[in-house]
Amino acid sequence: MINFDLLTSKIGYQFNNKLLIEQALTHSSKSEKNYERLEFLGDGILDFIVGEYLFKNTKEKEGKLTVLRSHYVSENYLCKIFNKLNLTENVILGKSCQGEISKSIKGDVIEAIIAAIFLDGGLEKSKEFVLKHFELEDFSKVVDDNYKSKLQELVQSGFKCHMQYVTLPCNNGFKSTFYMDEDAIASAEGFSKIEAEQNTAKKAIEKLFLL
Repeated sequence: MINFDLLTSKIGYQFNNKLLIEQALTHSSKSEKNYERLEFLGDGILDFIVGEYLFKNTKEKEGKLTVLRSHYVSENYLCKIFNKLNLTENVILGKSCQGEISKSIKGDVIEAIIAAIFLDGGLEKSKEFVLKHFELEDFSKVVDDNYKSKLQELVQSGFKCHMQYVTLPCNNGFKSTFYMDEDAIASAEGFSKIEAEQNTAKKAIEKLFLL
């Protein structure tokens, strides 16, 4: 049973149609009336809200704007928002999940909530939720040195291709090359396999997104 008053205080929005927020919190293991379609809509709405904010409030070029937006809509960041709002006890899971709420589920729930607010109160209310909780004003402080993760998110959002790293030992440790389909995009070395691939991903981001 959802405590709607407590939930309202957490997310900062009171639903007129409480069935929408209940659906946004329901996993597919529990019911056919779950958050999957809402998550699809919320993903697009969040992309728009973050993109519009960054466009209006920064003077960055397209490549950097893409990287910044990718940071705020990433699974890791959405998981951070979920944890900050303390929504664990509000998610409705089926028995097959055994009470485990994965990072993926946490991200999906946040996107579903954004869509539910949009359907219940309109775009401005969705914006209010995002601006209140996503700390977009701190965009200049964004530092993400997990270049492999960032490259994967950027490529998946802008290209349809197969990605892979080919990493082999060399005199200085390891040399890695990043491929998109058959095209070698960037190469770099590192003392370890992980370092070589991170360095390669960083170079690939700089090349593909002109940073």
